[in-house]
Amino acid sequence: MIDEERVEDRAALLLPEELAAGSDDPKAQAEALLRDSDDREHYRETAPDLRIERRTSDEAAS
Repeated sequence: MIDEERVEDRAALLLPEELAAGSDDPKAQAEALLRDSDDREHYRETAPDLRIERRTSDEAAS
């Protein structure tokens, strides 16, 4: 289960393209985004030989 505060924080900061996709439940959308992100982070560690980008969100934003 994802921390409720983390979900609320992410729901408040949906990106324009995420808002454009629309959602009847921004908190559910944020939870799905966080779950996907957490899965990718976990997968990155268990399969280091696969081609997975290894950059932080700060690096991606610049």
